[in-house]
Amino acid sequence: MDDFRDRHTVEGAAEGTAGGTAGSTADGRLAELFAFLRRRLTGEYEVDEFGYDPDLNEKVLLEALRPLYRHWFRTEALGLGNVPADSGALIVANHSGTLPVDALMLQVAMHDELGRPLRLLGAHLVYQLPVLGHLARKSGHTLACPEDADRLLRKGEVVGVFPEGFKGIGKPFSERYRLQRFGRGGFVASAIRAGVPIVPCAIVGAEEIYPKIGDVPSLARLLGLPYLPITPLFPWFGPLGLLPLPSKWLIEFGEPIRTDEYAPEEADDPMLVFDLTDQVREILQGQLDALRLRRGPAFPPIVM
Repeated sequence: MDDFRDRHTVEGAAEGTAGGTAGSTADGRLAELFAFLRRRLTGEYEVDEFGYDPDLNEKVLLEALRPLYRHWFRTEALGLGNVPADSGALIVANHSGTLPVDALMLQVAMHDELGRPLRLLGAHLVYQLPVLGHLARKSGHTLACPEDADRLLRKGEVVGVFPEGFKGIGKPFSERYRLQRFGRGGFVASAIRAGVPIVPCAIVGAEEIYPKIGDVPSLARLLGLPYLPITPLFPWFGPLGLLPLPSKWLIEFGEPIRTDEYAPEEADDPMLVFDLTDQVREILQGQLDALRLRRGPAFPPIVM
């Protein structure tokens, strides 16, 4: 009887502690919410010259993405030590998935795993859309142009770029994990001018979230879009077809490629830029192939 009483006393104390912890957590979140609202109402927050709003990004935008990152895609970030802790770098990643969810997950990885904001370079189309363009600026994105890239890198920021552009994100499922053309290598020239390392970043998992099996080019042109995808679920299931499939994600930051051994004016040498661009592409393709094998099945069973 005494054992029974003692055990329930301990269990009751544990439950009380757990309840107190849960209550403290809820109170802490409520306090954070009120503090955030107060800052927004009083204007006690900062926005930089590009429109980046760190407070809104961390407390609202990234918070909305974290459930996808942690629970839906079960994302693992690898090679974190390859990203400089407090200096500029250029992250060069593969692009895929029909919708740019990979860019958002990469932002979460950089912020939550490394404590650094990722300043992504986006296409003109992003900033032509009223709501999306505004939110992109608030979350740290800016236009993919040499002037903005150079300024950010010289400030010591980590800049992210997807050289494949729409060719990568809009490719059919049959070409998954095959890198598309990298364009003219403007990102390499920016890295050379700033003397910052180029960090190849392989993202595995995005290819399976919206498998693109078809396209409607005539309607895409009418809407001013680069493509209008058909997937196994969209448009057949309406809005439900926009729910990404829960593939397993791996994000790996590779060995940095140094550019500080070049003089800034060598960024104007087209052959050097072309060769370095090709080198980055080859490294990233090899990284992708290895990471895909490491992950295994795209939809592994969830272990409870």
